[in-house]
Amino acid sequence: MRVSLLLDLVAETLPDRIAIDGPGGSLSFGDLHARARGFAASLEGSTARNVGFLGVNSPALPAVLFGAALADRPFAPLNYRLPDDGLRKLAARLAPAVIVADDDMAARIAGIDGIEVRSTATLAGLAAPEDWYPASEDEDTAVLLFTSGTSGEPKAALLRHENLTSYVVQTVEFLGADEEDATLVSVPPYHIAAVLALLTSVYSGRRVVQLEAFTPEGWVDAAARFAVSHAMLVPTMLARVLDRIEEVGTALPALRALAYGGGRMPLSVIHRALALMPDTGFTNAYGLTETSSTISVLGPDDHALARSGDAAGLARLATVGKPVPGVEVEVRDGNRVCGPNEPGEVFVRGEQVAGRYAERAATDDDGWFATKDRGWFDADGYLTVDGRLDDVIVRGGENISPGEIEDVLRTHPQVADVAVIGAPDEQWGERVVAFAVPRDPAFSDGPALSDWVRARLRSTKAPAQVHFRESLPYNDTGKLLRRLLRDELAD
Repeated sequence: MRVSLLLDLVAETLPDRIAIDGPGGSLSFGDLHARARGFAASLEGSTARNVGFLGVNSPALPAVLFGAALADRPFAPLNYRLPDDGLRKLAARLAPAVIVADDDMAARIAGIDGIEVRSTATLAGLAAPEDWYPASEDEDTAVLLFTSGTSGEPKAALLRHENLTSYVVQTVEFLGADEEDATLVSVPPYHIAAVLALLTSVYSGRRVVQLEAFTPEGWVDAAARFAVSHAMLVPTMLARVLDRIEEVGTALPALRALAYGGGRMPLSVIHRALALMPDTGFTNAYGLTETSSTISVLGPDDHALARSGDAAGLARLATVGKPVPGVEVEVRDGNRVCGPNEPGEVFVRGEQVAGRYAERAATDDDGWFATKDRGWFDADGYLTVDGRLDDVIVRGGENISPGEIEDVLRTHPQVADVAVIGAPDEQWGERVVAFAVPRDPAFSDGPALSDWVRARLRSTKAPAQVHFRESLPYNDTGKLLRRLLRDELAD
């Protein structure tokens, strides 16, 4: 199945149902289909190999996404938050390409060889002849996504039509949404979660409410104003939403389902969420760009068990649940598959797993993708993901998890946010270093935080140093940039 068929089927069945909604305007499924066809037809005769998108969430985004699929060109959303030189480098990698850009961003990519820039404002005026059909369906790649580049130059993950549609049909039922259902999308267009939210929502017939950019005030307001029933947030976003809900006392009675992912969820945050949003079902969704989003979920039933105080349910909040249908997940130590509670590297295989980067193969000869995440299965088949393998601190031959120490430090009444990294140490190989954001700016008692960890874990895991900061470095999709903290120590 091709991505474009998802919209074809829904537009033919329910053309008048609202597909896209929000402050930026609304489109029915029929209107969205017509706009996508018009854009696709406008690419006939173009030498463009790719279709880029440079803009915020708006009705233009799904029109270009589905239009590119109809025109048999890979869709490549660009990170508009990059500095100009980094943005232009990525845009140049798409050439020859048509890039559809918001008017206030177009100048940033002007003058690049092989790049034709078009305005998002022109999409509404495009229409395809009634008898127009795509010329071919030879292109296998549906979406080209640049990885976040938190540890180096961004790689271009090539997601095939079958990767994306296999995830969609395994995840949602065709036209399974009620007419009043709505998904709130606030992650930026270049995030895999934004792409999959559009695809799954369209296939299920669910209205998509778009936020141009996330703010906790805007999110809570939109969720209430548009009677949002479903949403997805990264952990840092969820923490800020909870702060806003506490501040203004807004109730969100329509919000039945909230998924979170894209980074490690602090236990303190999900405990707050369960308490503040008692009528919302939560899902922890673990996935990567290269796996077409989610490969493992901790679902609403497990969260409800935790909300009830059940010990097993509370323990499972530290996991990402069980693999979704259609994928295989293994934890390996070298070539050996690990047993229960044995840590190793997480590997995944399945139809939704992308086989290639633009630069090289992404999977081995047997189709397995190495996530570079450290994790383990428990005896009940629940997967814990403990962070990136590169983040593990090796102290005197002992592997120490930064996340475990961070969870303990977050329970200290003076710690608002914290990050733990390893720093070179002549005697032990690495030492534990913490960067803490205090609730009271005057608090700076590093030894007290080290003693807090020592009393709850053991002395080898207590930070040797604690640095206090006003904030920690995150990228715009909520991933902690530990490398910047390492660089800071090296300076």
